[in-house]
Amino acid sequence: MSRKPYPTDLTDQEWNCIAPLLPAAKFGGHPRTTDLREVLNAIFYLNRTGCQWRMLPSEFPAWQTVYAYFARWRNKGVWEAINRTLRQRVRLQAGREADPSLALLDSQSVKSTEKGASRRATTATKSSRAASAISP
Repeated sequence: MSRKPYPTDLTDQEWNCIAPLLPAAKFGGHPRTTDLREVLNAIFYLNRTGCQWRMLPSEFPAWQTVYAYFARWRNKGVWEAINRTLRQRVRLQAGREADPSLALLDSQSVKSTEKGASRRATTATKSSRAASAISP
């Protein structure tokens, strides 16, 4: 890497952890000339800054190349595999089982109706309040 590093760039340790999870180059044909570490650095830069693909700084590979790798890895499930592997490593380092055995959802995570109750229940309450306000 001959450019000034960005804060989003992979460290050597991070790269050594992720590199084996990336698909190998296709057999035959022209050898790969794109540096996959730079592709990942570009994707992490985009993710952190929120810039558009076409506004990717020129120090990175061409945005079309970066997007092509991103899309290919998304379609092949590479991102999920990376996430799963890293999650398992973190859990093992914390002294836990590699895979979670339970998932918890709180009431704020699951939406029911817009008002939190059935429409009939809120309508009945409004009707009874209106009737009691009219009655002497």
